Amino acid sequence: MKIKILVFALLCILLGNQAHSQKVEWKTIEQAAKTDSKSNTKLYFVDFYTSWCGWCKKMDRETFTDPTVALILNKYYIPVKFDAEGNSEFTWRGNKYSNVATAPGNRPSTHSFAKKVLGAKMGFPSFGLFKTDQAQLTVLQGYQSASDLVVILWYFASGDNKRYAFDNYSKIFDKEIRPTMNEKLGIK
Repeated sequence: MKIKILVFALLCILLGNQAHSQKVEWKTIEQAAKTDSKSNTKLYFVDFYTSWCGWCKKMDRETFTDPTVALILNKYYIPVKFDAEGNSEFTWRGNKYSNVATAPGNRPSTHSFAKKVLGAKMGFPSFGLFKTDQAQLTVLQGYQSASDLVVILWYFASGDNKRYAFDNYSKIFDKEIRPTMNEKLGIK
């Protein structure tokens, strides 16, 4: 009898953890660019990465696999993986973007969209956050731990960016904001 209870308890724990483990449902920039801005209710989160960026790979392994990060990105954002040295062609807010090919053996050039969004502060990883109409909100640069990214993502997803300065927000997040966030996300 005790073994059956133990097995049942372990099964419940495993199934419970599986229900909370989510993966980010990444879109391409072309898919995101075609989103109807009149009916879209989600913000955009664009992950600017390169194939040679070690910190980008670390974020893929550690930050974007976090269940809370994945839940927020999937529920409140259109998450986009964007190769900042790729060759995609698309239109974003009425502007066409593409990348100029490089000579064989040379390092790929930076995509015109990455140049536009990141400006003079070119570095990877970088993240662009955009409003529902694809207008730019802000740019984040550098490695973000899962706990730090949760605060940033919720700050914009909840609309708290209109009520708080970020420095104050990050100080009160765990005690005052996280309980409400967890409730809205269904996290116990």
